[in-house]
Amino acid sequence: MIRSEKTAMLLAEAGCLFMGFILCLSGVNGGETRICALKCSSVDLHCSHQAVAELQVKVIPATEGQTVTLMCSSSCPLTEKPAAYIWYKNREFLYEDWSPWYQELLSSEEAVTYSCAVKGYEDLRAPEVSVDSITQTCFSVTYAKGRMCSSQQTSVDESCSITYPREIHVQRTPAEQRGHIRLTCNSSCFLTDPLISFVWYETRKPTVKEGKQILVPSSLPDSLSCAVKGLEDVRSADVCVNDSCWSLNYVHSRICALEGSSVNISSKYSHPDYVQIQSKCWYKVKREAEQLTEDAGHVEYDDSMKNQHILRLKKLKRDDSAEYRFTFTTEYEEVNQSDFPGVTLIVTELRVKMSPSAVVTEGQRVTLTCSTSCPLTDNTNYIWYLNSRPLTPRENQNKHLILDPVSREDAGSYSCAVKTNKDISSAPKTLTVQSITGTWTPAAAGVSAALLLLILLTVCCWIR
Repeated sequence: MIRSEKTAMLLAEAGCLFMGFILCLSGVNGGETRICALKCSSVDLHCSHQAVAELQVKVIPATEGQTVTLMCSSSCPLTEKPAAYIWYKNREFLYEDWSPWYQELLSSEEAVTYSCAVKGYEDLRAPEVSVDSITQTCFSVTYAKGRMCSSQQTSVDESCSITYPREIHVQRTPAEQRGHIRLTCNSSCFLTDPLISFVWYETRKPTVKEGKQILVPSSLPDSLSCAVKGLEDVRSADVCVNDSCWSLNYVHSRICALEGSSVNISSKYSHPDYVQIQSKCWYKVKREAEQLTEDAGHVEYDDSMKNQHILRLKKLKRDDSAEYRFTFTTEYEEVNQSDFPGVTLIVTELRVKMSPSAVVTEGQRVTLTCSTSCPLTDNTNYIWYLNSRPLTPRENQNKHLILDPVSREDAGSYSCAVKTNKDISSAPKTLTVQSITGTWTPAAAGVSAALLLLILLTVCCWIR
């Protein structure tokens, strides 16, 4: 009874602010219970340790050109799978989708803000974010409020602008102290905000070490890496202090792939020379970790290269969307990185979206989008089809097909595909073009011609 009253008091004191908040709870006294729910929603609580954190739009540098990607992120995995994520642009509804990954790569746009929410809790939006500038080495972001600003020594209710590095790496140099090595977390961006700090990981597990430089024993058998505090997605590769240590790096941390295609998820690792590897495997992590076994039609392992292991997934399905982690077992222990993110794979279909709608008036501007649930690479080439026939490429045709002005000849069934996977295409969607006198579609054209012929025959018979 006392525990329930304390929980009720916590929720009452926290209130319902105009930010997306998450309630995270970890069990104590032996077992572990973890509940993660949107703030202001109803949940039956039976544990005594609570913490509150906000929903946030993460801005992450993309590997393709001078672009970034957005992720609707919570500080703990939601216990209940969200019905959908809703994205807003300049406070207006943009789209909703099952994936938390924003569907397009972004370049800098002045006075354009983005936000997200979980469907059913639209009043609990994440604080707005704008991408102010992107260069080859830096990107600048303005947050309306939230935990990203609190790390900049300002109030969570105040806006803040932060310049982040696109890349960081660890540099090793001799230290004055005998038997030690100096590690420096170097940034690609000389304009990085001076208030930004770095956190350190030892064998991919968080440590209490913070700061740009640290001293470590030169005999340390573990690998170390660093990340931007508050935006841990910007992190370095694992680095060995000496020539023989445990390390694990993934070639890509996020992958967007089409349904029906194949994908390679690669890891690179090292281990002390005296250790013998007994087995290597991959885990698929959703609610729980599931070990993947080889299946010639779907799952393959490639262990042909030294200190590199590849998971190849074929004929991808949406259910393959998950986090994937590599582990290996020695004669002494299983080496896994459960405390550190693996590779996030989102599998998406292609969909045709029409704006302002699928029914338009002749002369309007119409934009058709070959839409996905995550951003494909920036150099992806698209093919458009009208009534199953490929359209002749035009200047304003790629992911977006612009019909301006739209004419009656543009009416019909549209679909799209990606050039590298021409056999994977979207479902067709019909565009209806209305004229002043009525609706024009290919079917309507045939009906109109038949009616005209019938009228002419009737007139001829009446004259006779």
